[in-house]
Amino acid sequence: MRFWNTLKQIFTMPDLRNRILYCIALLVIARVLAHVPLPGVDLEALRTFFGRNQIFGALDMLSGGAMQNFSIIMMGVGPYITASIIFQLLGMVVPAIDELNKEGESGRAKINHWTRLATVPLALVQAFAMIRVLQGQQVLTTLDPLQWTTILCSITAGTILLMWIGELISENGIGNGISLLIALGIVAGIPTQLRNTLSILDAGLVFKLIIFAVIAILAVAAIIMANEGTRQIPVSYARRVRGLKSYGGVDTHLPIRVNSAGVIPIIFAMSLLIFPGAIAQFLAKQATAHWVASAALAVERFLDPTKLSYGITYFLFVVLFTYFYTGVIFKPDQMAENLQKQGGFVPGIRPGKETAEYLGRIITRITLSGAVFLGVVAVLPYIVQGITKVTTLALGGTGVLIMVSVIIETIRQVQAQLSMRSYENY
Repeated sequence: MRFWNTLKQIFTMPDLRNRILYCIALLVIARVLAHVPLPGVDLEALRTFFGRNQIFGALDMLSGGAMQNFSIIMMGVGPYITASIIFQLLGMVVPAIDELNKEGESGRAKINHWTRLATVPLALVQAFAMIRVLQGQQVLTTLDPLQWTTILCSITAGTILLMWIGELISENGIGNGISLLIALGIVAGIPTQLRNTLSILDAGLVFKLIIFAVIAILAVAAIIMANEGTRQIPVSYARRVRGLKSYGGVDTHLPIRVNSAGVIPIIFAMSLLIFPGAIAQFLAKQATAHWVASAALAVERFLDPTKLSYGITYFLFVVLFTYFYTGVIFKPDQMAENLQKQGGFVPGIRPGKETAEYLGRIITRITLSGAVFLGVVAVLPYIVQGITKVTTLALGGTGVLIMVSVIIETIRQVQAQLSMRSYENY
């Protein structure tokens, strides 16, 4: 009943209703673009290739099938995300970028502009690498210079167009546009998985599907709990007296999320494992030197997603990158300094250095649980397939994490819009 009342309330507010319809229209356009193919490829051979190759299947899942269709948006928003991550990391080592981050909205606008510019060469490089890999798999024919130029420019333009659509959704719609596009791509692959599963349905498979459904429900519940879990650090603000008025004297909390790194460490780890594996597959077949082909074959076997070595490496990479990225976004010294400037302190802890050390210990302990959680989420598809033996359905932990995060964030923004308009009407 509450859901229908909320839905009715949304569509009785013209501004909010228009925002939602605007968002839906742009998402529909993005899905149409995912089915606009580029010339020069055998689509059936390409789909067969992605179906039997789990490494590229993971990339295709995040693109919503656009890569499997050899669409003009086959690279999705991957180059834009990569550019964003690069500038986040540069903020640690380049003082000028760090200063821009501290300037507020104007500084972030400059960094966003540079991120968009960096997306263009990254899209070109990633598109070129992907085409070369597909050519090595005999999926693409030999291309002449004009075809190369047309395909590379089309893929790059598709990425920029998708990035623009995502920013339009963020500015004029509801939710984070880039996250919504990724989540939509993941959801778009579910009907195909269900169709493939129903085509081979039998009595034995029904029992396995029940087990799969139970694991899926438990996984979603665990992801929601971990995603929303926080450690509340008590903070008090000293009372200040000015004239006849007193200020401060407030007890509050500093929340630190269990999964503060989000899905970024999984994207880091996936990129590091996918591209060496893809290059190794190419070199193993194309290299003329025997030692190069042997080394590439060894790397390809080690990074084979069907083997235990891949799962262990993937898990360890996610854990390491979680600590690394948490260190990027959480700076205990800066947090302690800001608390001290605002007259705040942690009860029982001296302001300054001791507060920074205390916050550092708390963040390190929380990051351990968050890192292990993200590692399990990353290898969840392999665990589930090992238990259920169902290969036509993939319980992608990364995909579930992205969808849960996007849904929660979108619901919060809708509720915030409803509260703001209810307050204005009041």
